[in-house]
Amino acid sequence: MGRTSDAKERILSAAQTLIELRGYSALGVAEICKAAGVPKGSFYYFFASKEDLALAVIDAHWAVQRDDWVRILGAGDPPLQRLRRLFEATQAVQHAGQQSCGTVSGCLFGNLTLEMSNQTEALRVRLQQIFDAQADLVEEVVTEARERGEITVADTREAARSVVAQLEGQVLFAKLYNDTGRLDALWTNCLAILGATASGAASATVNATASGMGSAAGSAAAVTAPGPEGVPAR
Repeated sequence: MGRTSDAKERILSAAQTLIELRGYSALGVAEICKAAGVPKGSFYYFFASKEDLALAVIDAHWAVQRDDWVRILGAGDPPLQRLRRLFEATQAVQHAGQQSCGTVSGCLFGNLTLEMSNQTEALRVRLQQIFDAQADLVEEVVTEARERGEITVADTREAARSVVAQLEGQVLFAKLYNDTGRLDALWTNCLAILGATASGAASATVNATASGMGSAAGSAAAVTAPGPEGVPAR
């Protein structure tokens, strides 16, 4: 049984792992507690229900993912280079997960959206808020790129949503086919969505690997790796 001080973190970590492996609906509280090494009493001390736990998993996952996105997209390099780095980091995460467990796990938010968005309103609303927040972060970069004359897209908000949707869709395909090669087209597709100019495409290519891939992949690894005390840290 986990120590009282880390019981909540054990439950969160076990729940995220099980949700990623098997989905939300198939899980029961007893299975989660067994995986966490805590009694049912500990579960209900911290969480009123399985839905309450799922919301906590989502929030913990997003808190760290958001920090990663802010770090990657907020660096001082040209805007399209930063956006490309986000895609590279995402691909590195999915590849590392496949190497570790043999399958592409996909995106926790995307997986839960497909499974639960028409069943549980609280989860649907929270997932929608997260995808809107992702679009907010991407829109800042898209707007900067347009101001620099690197892209020609007119509506930066819709463009940002399309970029996030493309990222989610390609990750879903990678999961479906168990093939991270499905992510290879991410950047080419993104340039088309944004109407990138020749100079914009070039700005994202110059030194992209040398200056960013290592740091981006490192940041991305933190996105899915368990944090201290087993806290989910995507």
